[in-house]
Amino acid sequence: MKKFLPLFGSAVFLSSALTLSVAAAETSPPSPTAPSKSYNVIFIAVDDLNDWIGAFGGHPQAITPNMDRLANERAMVMNKAYAASTVCCPSRSALLTGKRPSSTGVYGNTHNLKRAPKAKDLVTLPEYFGKHGYHTLSTGKIFHKHATPNGLDEGQWAFHEIGTPESRGGTGGILWQKQPVATESGEKGDEFRWGAIKGPVENTKDYVASKWAAEQLQRDFDGKPFFLALGLSKPHLPWEVPQQFFDLYPLDKLKPVEIVRDDLDDIVGKNGKPIFGPDSRFLAADRANLHLEAQQAYLANVSYVDYCLGVLFDALAKSKYADNTIIMLWGDHGWHLGEKLKYGKTDLWEESNRVPLIVRVPGLTPNGFKCEGVVNLLDMYPTLIELCGLPANPENEGRSFAPLLKNPTMVWNHPTLTTYNFSNHSLTDGRYRYTWYGGKAVGAEELYDHATDPLERKNLAANPASQEIIARFKPHLPAHNEPAAPKNNPGVGDKRAQRKGGKAKQKS
Repeated sequence: MKKFLPLFGSAVFLSSALTLSVAAAETSPPSPTAPSKSYNVIFIAVDDLNDWIGAFGGHPQAITPNMDRLANERAMVMNKAYAASTVCCPSRSALLTGKRPSSTGVYGNTHNLKRAPKAKDLVTLPEYFGKHGYHTLSTGKIFHKHATPNGLDEGQWAFHEIGTPESRGGTGGILWQKQPVATESGEKGDEFRWGAIKGPVENTKDYVASKWAAEQLQRDFDGKPFFLALGLSKPHLPWEVPQQFFDLYPLDKLKPVEIVRDDLDDIVGKNGKPIFGPDSRFLAADRANLHLEAQQAYLANVSYVDYCLGVLFDALAKSKYADNTIIMLWGDHGWHLGEKLKYGKTDLWEESNRVPLIVRVPGLTPNGFKCEGVVNLLDMYPTLIELCGLPANPENEGRSFAPLLKNPTMVWNHPTLTTYNFSNHSLTDGRYRYTWYGGKAVGAEELYDHATDPLERKNLAANPASQEIIARFKPHLPAHNEPAAPKNNPGVGDKRAQRKGGKAKQKS
């Protein structure tokens, strides 16, 4: 595994990486050659990961040598990839079922796709591979977790094997160093806190999960191809990782996110009043003057994830599967770190809609090419089954971007959809972003031109000159918005049922 270099003593490494990236971007993609046997698939989910990765350039000081190495070795950076929703459960439910939130009614983290009438019988992506001859195995968070009478439903039903490595850090539990804390929480059960943990990185949860995944590459699967899913939990809150990752980002050298205090003032409802304000996490960080510390903590967690992924990438490179395995590495939605006066996901701006997506298809994807085609995580399902020669699933609402992988310079700018809660939608074609609110503030609109305003600071929706552009987007809004699915409510009754289920299991 590659060693980390100090943040500001790594000019040679960063310069070399930049040279490789630029050179690759200027090189024409090679002619594709298909493999002679079925591809294997490694499917990597990273929770709450935005574009603060070297290959994506979201933060100029991000240290992610292993993800950058993946991007520069027979893989392609999908620079304009977007989530189907900006919350974990609906985003993952959409990409795993191939259905938009507006089609299933799965809009929030309390909605369980297995209880949603329009989603519960759909064949999920790993199930589809399993039904077509693949050995499927998984560890970490792929499906969103929900309480059931028998414990947490983590998508075990979708895989042949589930690896369950557990670690809480250190040898006797986590020992906390003094850490800064912004005390308010923007989401229930999701404290906005960060700091260093003691104990070796090898004992941490995501490292253990990555090692388990790496060890599977030493196996045979009875002649079957495999679909291996790995879900990493960081950089999801709380941002608590070993000190070595915080040390990569000295506060006195760190470049802060620019905060624009009046950024939300031009997003108004029918009454002309702003419909958004600073979120509770932003206000907490503001009062405590901890914006830079929060951004440092997020970067530290991203570098920790990158370190863990190096274990898997090294193992694949040394395995017999190196030349016949597809990798799709993705974040389930974006994350704000002070932009739009916000810390977190949700809502419908570029920072929360856009996701990192790196795709490696041996013999097909060029080295380090940054593709500007507009894709959605929903499109991964039909893309993977096409690449692997499986029959198309007629239930899929995404579209395969396999043609784009073969010809990454082609025009691929069909408007793609992101939904947040019931009837709130955003569309982008790679240049413009149009957002329409039918839930939170009926009729409110946003329009941004990324050619002149990539940070979305000037809402053009009210301009007469913008109406023709908006009219082009509106036909791509969902014609139907499915009512919200039943909530998976882990209340007292569920907890009792869970306890009873646990006791019954012990007795049997």
